[in-house]
Amino acid sequence: MDTPTRILVVDDDREIRTLLAEHLEQAGFNTDTAADGAQMRARLALRTPDLILLDLNLPGQDGLELCRDLRAGSAVPVIMLTARTDVIDRILGLELGADDYLAKPFEPRELVARIRSVLRRTQAIPSNLAPPEARVAQINDWAFDIEQRVLRDPEGRMVILSGAEYRLLMRLVEHANCVLSREQLISLGGVRQEDSLDRAVDIQISRLRQKFGEAGPVLIRTVRNEGYVLAATVVLK
Repeated sequence: MDTPTRILVVDDDREIRTLLAEHLEQAGFNTDTAADGAQMRARLALRTPDLILLDLNLPGQDGLELCRDLRAGSAVPVIMLTARTDVIDRILGLELGADDYLAKPFEPRELVARIRSVLRRTQAIPSNLAPPEARVAQINDWAFDIEQRVLRDPEGRMVILSGAEYRLLMRLVEHANCVLSREQLISLGGVRQEDSLDRAVDIQISRLRQKFGEAGPVLIRTVRNEGYVLAATVVLK
């Protein structure tokens, strides 16, 4: 029998936490709750959830900071919740690695649909390769310094990566020589989720290719009607 999906709800409003937990339990999920970042970390130390609902406005570290910290060492899906309507907050959350963003107030049925959509995308990612526990990924004759978050070209010159470029390249390295659809790349993070999802992925891929110079289109190839693939020999060191 399959284990029910576990959701961690992080919100400083006790009433909202309780209501969300009740709705999610009714939808068939198991839930844990936390009121702030400290409680969230305590819950994570005991059990890793399948998805985190993370409120933006929290005491102490806010949701954006917590999302950034989560992404530094975890790929657990995150849906951000907020009463704010400012598009900048939405963009920042997605840039920092959130998988989706939902503004309050919202219908519980929409939240459940968003959760299931994010989980479907996440679970569709190829699982044959684990994230590399390495300091450097040698990509043909390029070196990707995972700790320093930079590229080094064949002549040893440093190429600085943005946070989004770093996350996208990490995902491609983790699944080298596997075709990833645009939807899968979005679910993995590192791609700004705008109105046109396909266009958002294409733009980010283009920027990452530029960092590889002339080798970019050869290393990161487009597979028509399917997605993108890092077509290279990758050696983890």
